[in-house]
Amino acid sequence: MNVTRLRRPRTHRVRAGRPVRLTAVGLAALAVVGSGAAYGSTKVFGSQQVGSSYAGGLQISSDQTLAPQGQRLVTKFGKIMGSTVSPNGRFLAASSTDKNVVLQMFDLTSFKLIYLVGSATGVNQKLSDGSVGQEGPTFSPDGRYLWLPQTDGLTRFPVNADGTLGTGVSVPLQQVAGQSALPGKSVYSPDGTTLYVPLNGQNAVAALDPSTGTVEHTWSVGTAPRELAFVNGLLYVSNEGGRPAATGDTTIESYGTQVPADPTLGTSTTGTVSVINPADPSATVGTIAVGLHPTALTVAGNALFVANTFDDSVSVIDTRRNRVVQTIDTKPWPSSDVGYAPTSIALTSDGHLLVTLARANALAVYRYSGDPQQPVDYVGLLPTDYYPSDVALAGGQVVVTNTRGIDARGPELNFNTGPGTVLASGHGTHSTTASLTRFPLPSDRQIAQATATVFAQNGWTGKDVTQATGKKAKPVPVPTRIGDPSTIKHVFLIVKENRTYDQVYGDDPRGNGDPTLAQFGEKAAPNQHALERQFGLYDNFYDVGTNSAEGHNWVMQGDNPEYTESSAGEYLRSYDTENDVLGHQRSGFLWTAAQAAGKSVRNFGEFMAFENKPESATWQQYYCAAKDVENGGDPAQLTDPSIRVDDQSPIPSLNAISNHDAPQFDTAIPDLYRYQIWKQEFEQQGPADLNMFWLSSDHTGGTADPEAQVADNDLAVGKIVDEISHSAYWKSSAIFVVEDDSQAGADHVDGHRAPVQVISPWAQHGRVVDTYYSQITMVRTIEQILGAQPLNQRVAAATPMYGAFTSKPDTKPFTAVPNQIPLTEGVVTPPSCGLDTLGRTGAAAAKVRTAQKQAVAVPTAQQKVAKAWEDWSNQQHFTGNGAIPDYAHPEQFNRYTWYQTHQWKKPYPGDSKIYAPDDVPGANIPGVDGDH
Repeated sequence: MNVTRLRRPRTHRVRAGRPVRLTAVGLAALAVVGSGAAYGSTKVFGSQQVGSSYAGGLQISSDQTLAPQGQRLVTKFGKIMGSTVSPNGRFLAASSTDKNVVLQMFDLTSFKLIYLVGSATGVNQKLSDGSVGQEGPTFSPDGRYLWLPQTDGLTRFPVNADGTLGTGVSVPLQQVAGQSALPGKSVYSPDGTTLYVPLNGQNAVAALDPSTGTVEHTWSVGTAPRELAFVNGLLYVSNEGGRPAATGDTTIESYGTQVPADPTLGTSTTGTVSVINPADPSATVGTIAVGLHPTALTVAGNALFVANTFDDSVSVIDTRRNRVVQTIDTKPWPSSDVGYAPTSIALTSDGHLLVTLARANALAVYRYSGDPQQPVDYVGLLPTDYYPSDVALAGGQVVVTNTRGIDARGPELNFNTGPGTVLASGHGTHSTTASLTRFPLPSDRQIAQATATVFAQNGWTGKDVTQATGKKAKPVPVPTRIGDPSTIKHVFLIVKENRTYDQVYGDDPRGNGDPTLAQFGEKAAPNQHALERQFGLYDNFYDVGTNSAEGHNWVMQGDNPEYTESSAGEYLRSYDTENDVLGHQRSGFLWTAAQAAGKSVRNFGEFMAFENKPESATWQQYYCAAKDVENGGDPAQLTDPSIRVDDQSPIPSLNAISNHDAPQFDTAIPDLYRYQIWKQEFEQQGPADLNMFWLSSDHTGGTADPEAQVADNDLAVGKIVDEISHSAYWKSSAIFVVEDDSQAGADHVDGHRAPVQVISPWAQHGRVVDTYYSQITMVRTIEQILGAQPLNQRVAAATPMYGAFTSKPDTKPFTAVPNQIPLTEGVVTPPSCGLDTLGRTGAAAAKVRTAQKQAVAVPTAQQKVAKAWEDWSNQQHFTGNGAIPDYAHPEQFNRYTWYQTHQWKKPYPGDSKIYAPDDVPGANIPGVDGDH
């Protein structure tokens, strides 16, 4: 077969010469000046690679480039969740997560990181509680104390004159009805005698004595309070979840509270600000209606500015009348009014109102006259780093805290998840960085000029979203106008779990791969390799999220909403947000966009919340049922009451289109079973216009060993494609196969680089495609095919994957490749239908069975510790009702998979022995992915 390399035409390239690598290690204050690059569509990213710098800036995986205003200071110690500036303007305190550092102190005079708190090696002060809240710390009015919000309380640190910290003291806050406090942004009373704390998890505000930590009074407020502000003796509270539910409301839960919700989109419908009179604790708490998901509050005289993060607006409350007197639009690009995420507000002494637009990597600037009712004037935008979460003024400069900074460009990470592999080291999604940027506020004219840079870095143009004209158009695979006909009528979206490009395709010499990182190469994934050889290899595709909590949002919403971004420090309100209404953007989901375009949708497990699986059901039962049906047995056994699931979603629109027999994430159910559930419906009813799947075996951590689980996942994908390509629907079908995220492996280009497959008669065949693509461009492509409107500004700005398709179809079907790894490898209790012998018989089959039994045999000396790990695994939500992707602590999970794949004979690299779960170094620190 001839293989050619597909590239964009030269006219679409950014001629920047040789890319310059930019890494976080050793990077201090880097001056970067916005240049107003002359482009504005993501197609011009050409074959740029994430993590490299070009003329337009540093390429990141969210279809954006970075060239921030002013100076940049990068920190390699994880994502910054929130920050605050000391009263004297000299220091900035930032809470952080993802690298076992919970608090970072910066000297804004020298612009250096000076102090670290956490459990990581080399921190200045150890702290066992590794959680941090959604909001940043709080300084006392005199700057002598700092309060860090954590899951069930706060830690109070003395602040020394040089910005270092004294020993922290824990101030616990009691759980209420099993709900943690989850404190938000605390604030002192004007006289400094009381600390007021929003209890985000308890829908309340508490008044504390700051000297003793004693709770003196609490008030019930709206749902999920985030920030507080004092004006004229009254305390204002932003309630992210809005008002309490009333009789007759359609509701969806968030952390034990029923929240008013849209019955179709599954999104929250109210936002409120509560008003408390602390001088009269018995007084009724007032309520002011504002936009969706109010978070940040800023006071200027009689004006209270409220960031409506999900409404993409700022409410201005006149506190003399306690009513909204104007709403500021924070949607700078006319082509989309969703998804800019205002998160923080500051006001300069000369009347410039500054608003961070987190999802646009920008600071919006307005002119404010000082009168709450006088409309503000829009000045323009200034470029920031990745996800600006806070803006403050200090020392005559604007200081912006960027949660993701330059993204995952910190030190390389180690991965040991492959069968029999040696240590694999490379870029990983959890090598997260954050940054501070600072600059004197430019003139209004300069701000207006910098706006073009922000537009270019986001790919915003006036031509990205064009509608069908109503005139008859010739069908093409991916129309350029939304609503024009496509040759593709049936889209299949298969979502898998957690692999990088190198981990799967690094062994293919045609692509840009590193074979030393291919822990699950062709032996484990023969179908994925056969598919990419037939339908194209994409070696420059990126998943955007750090982990599964973010990944499924990016695929289903085309965004990871601020609620999930800011919850990463504790992941207690929710991890994945399938069952949390506050994690749903106001424009809905991929399936609701398709339905709004008049298309039918069918779902097989993706984004489902409640599995309702029989407690006694085992992996072995599902495996045997799937194998028997494959060999001609009765399909009814797939839904026998002893194993039948009853998958449900609280989102009405998703529940209505779902096959409730199709399991969601559960590593104790093989993907071959999921394939069979789908196959029975497909052969009886045919496909919908959009068909969504969740195949989760390649997550690993289940009954079979990692190699076998990847092989199971690979075979299920191959069989689905085989079934579709041999059906009457093939010529009008396109299949997209994507990972939810790429966190569980190393990659030599960037941790976000991931496998993707575009499978269709209309897809490019036999080529290596190095065009920059991402999950966002994939979502836009699917919407474009179906005639659906883009979900938000990130999707609207994305150029569809035109280069992945051709106008001349090749209808040759695909035939699934048999697995080369026994699917029962690593299964301690053999299934009743027997071990997988790879289709062999006689002596050859006996040899395979013997090898499997030897592989799972635990040495006598390790049987006790192996039993401890088995008990541990049963508590990690890998399987069963309430299964949670990535729940296990990574330090423990890495060792568990290592011990499994090395037959309990070799210690984890760097360890002196095989540890029991509780003895793993660092296991007492909460994991970044939901181990609570």
